[in-house]
Amino acid sequence: MMKKVLIISYYWPPTGGSGVQRWVKFCKYLRRYGWEPVVYTPENPERLASDESLMSDVPSDMTVLRTRIREPYALYRKFFGASDKGAGVNPLNQQKKTLKQKLAVLIRGNLFVPDPRAGWVSPSVKYLTGYLKDNHVDTIVTTGPPHSMHLIGMQLKQRTGVRWVADFRDPWTEMHYFKHMGLLPWTESRHRRLEQKVLDGADAVIAVSEPVRADFQARTATPVHLITNGFDTDDFSASPAPLPRDSFSIVHTGLFASDGNPLNLWDVLARKCGEDRMFREQLRIRLAGKTDTEILQALRDRGLADNVEDLGYLPHFRTNALQQNANVLLLPLRKEPEYAKALPGKIFEYLAARRPVLGIGDENGAAASLLRDAGAGVMYGWERTEPLRNWIDSAWERHLAAADGPVDGNIDKYSRALLTEKLSEVL
Repeated sequence: MMKKVLIISYYWPPTGGSGVQRWVKFCKYLRRYGWEPVVYTPENPERLASDESLMSDVPSDMTVLRTRIREPYALYRKFFGASDKGAGVNPLNQQKKTLKQKLAVLIRGNLFVPDPRAGWVSPSVKYLTGYLKDNHVDTIVTTGPPHSMHLIGMQLKQRTGVRWVADFRDPWTEMHYFKHMGLLPWTESRHRRLEQKVLDGADAVIAVSEPVRADFQARTATPVHLITNGFDTDDFSASPAPLPRDSFSIVHTGLFASDGNPLNLWDVLARKCGEDRMFREQLRIRLAGKTDTEILQALRDRGLADNVEDLGYLPHFRTNALQQNANVLLLPLRKEPEYAKALPGKIFEYLAARRPVLGIGDENGAAASLLRDAGAGVMYGWERTEPLRNWIDSAWERHLAAADGPVDGNIDKYSRALLTEKLSEVL
């Protein structure tokens, strides 16, 4: 007999983006390890990107429960009136905020705790309490952010006694943008109380990086497990086509926020374009995903506009193909001390693409450690220009010599199938 797990997630296909992929991939493989997934998700979520291709990973006969949600983001978007490719970037991540954006951040942080989806908690608890009376479930999983999903799990645990696992794809009060939310003292205190109740009330907690796992474990007696994000071997060609010889591509995929703008890299590239005509003609900076307008402006300011291809959000399979066709995969981290503990989801697909990764961020952080252990790339601090210039020069020389073959790193432990086996043990 298969055991049954109820997964409560705000993000689910056809919504696109990194927040969807973790549990879509878990659901793809859970049956292999004796677990039947049932997903509960909003019928009408705020959708900044759509990706119908992710539906191919969802078992066709899997149960997906949906109820309507009322949330304030429609008014929020109307208030901003943004419609360009960067419109989906969270204003919390922007270095230069307009007065209107500062006001919106202040209202969002203090009026909606823990987040604007909090209004979905009570109706969801009511609906799922009825569902659980008629349908046996062995374990409930909540995945956040939004962390209001955890409040649904906490109340269901209190009402029904069903085992509950809280999965944190990002931290809560230790998230890098928490300090920028303009919280009043009582609001910040409420966030911290709710977070502690979740940590103490769950039967198990999951974190996606070891530093975050250690932080949580120091604060609760609840077992905290490490299950990172990963890659699905099905998404990558085992024998990709050779790299084109007439272009040198630097690829970034996913959210590209202004607080991770790698200005030193843009300076290095601009200087090399001025010194080497062939480099200028072949350089392609390909950006796939939500890119802040400040990133694009920085590139224009350095005369690199003609080298930029702003592709916007792409279906997941096209993003993976783009990664495998890159000379360099760019991994800029946010200039926030808390981000040293983060492992961006894209890093694992970068590993699977087996192309060299150029990281810019904390050289002693979790991402830098992972790149070293995997033998997949480097991480340079934000102010380290000379080693960055030397690395780009070497990558260009390898390209000219057709010596830029695939990177053979130690990455098998990050496959989605193996990670799902680990999840099944926690469930």
